[in-house]
Amino acid sequence: MSEPVENQLTTPDSVASDAAAIEILRIWWSRGEPVMAIKPAFNDPRQFGQVLAYAARHMAHGYNVRHGHDEKTAYNKILAGISDVLNGPGVETIAEDDKPGTVQ
Repeated sequence: MSEPVENQLTTPDSVASDAAAIEILRIWWSRGEPVMAIKPAFNDPRQFGQVLAYAARHMAHGYNVRHGHDEKTAYNKILAGISDVLNGPGVETIAEDDKPGTVQ
């Protein structure tokens, strides 16, 4: 991965200073598809859905700030993208082994 430093995400100070904070998801776009590392940290999966809703709102704001998109329109397009995947063909989950270069 050779992303320029200015494009890399950093840990927010409020998270770095929170001893109880846990990372639950990392997502990359690689070879034309999303690749992620996940940690099902909540007892109730519904909480993860709520996190995704927050992420959609924050991403819509990001599209507004970075690209000048209308925030509500961006949010609706994000929801449409989610709907496209949920209503499309099945998504295959491929679990990679902890050892680099292997797939389970």
